[in-house]
Amino acid sequence: MFRNNYQGGAVVEVFSGQGKDPVAKWKLCGGPSAIHKEFNKEVKGFVYCLEGSSQTVKMQMPESGKTSLGLLQRFLVLQVNIPQSKDFSVELVITDSERLKRRLHLSTVYKELSATPLHAKIPFVGLKRGIWSTLCIDLVSITDELFKGFLTLDGITLFATCKVRRIFTMKTEPAGMSDDDMFLSGAGLMDSIPRSCQFPPDVNYVTQVLKMENLRKADVRAGLLSSDCGSS
Repeated sequence: MFRNNYQGGAVVEVFSGQGKDPVAKWKLCGGPSAIHKEFNKEVKGFVYCLEGSSQTVKMQMPESGKTSLGLLQRFLVLQVNIPQSKDFSVELVITDSERLKRRLHLSTVYKELSATPLHAKIPFVGLKRGIWSTLCIDLVSITDELFKGFLTLDGITLFATCKVRRIFTMKTEPAGMSDDDMFLSGAGLMDSIPRSCQFPPDVNYVTQVLKMENLRKADVRAGLLSSDCGSS
């Protein structure tokens, strides 16, 4: 879908809540009561809400498994708001350097990281709830360690429960790391995320970068990683 598009810029936009039919290229599961568009006063724009069971409510791109996204940039960025005491998951289909399909399933449900040759379950470490978050997933860092490197991102599925404003890929990691190396200060993002993808200035939000280095630090702090996957 994006393979023939120019991907040499700072970002490649995958989803935005704005426009006539933002989910035209997405497969929606759960019905209009579970997945719907609404105007969000806080971000002063339209967002999509996924509500209900994470087993049945999801939005998936591309619609068919016969096509692939072909996204090349290293970082996948999700602007989401996860309610308190609700679970949230994302499944990513990637092609590694051996041109094999692998699946990364990131979820608040998981307490430890586990991986097979084709599939990895990754905990959303320290995910903030009840606030808008810019989740920046380092695909190269994770796939280099768990599989055989990163070639393309070919599928994205979001599972309830969340509100999603934008999804895009970035070429470079956002600047402005804070002391714990997991969360970023808002000021450092101005140079990295284009203005068209930023939250409005008065929105209270956090930015988190998820990569293997952070997962290891969480292992030390909270014992989240299993012993066979926690170190290289």
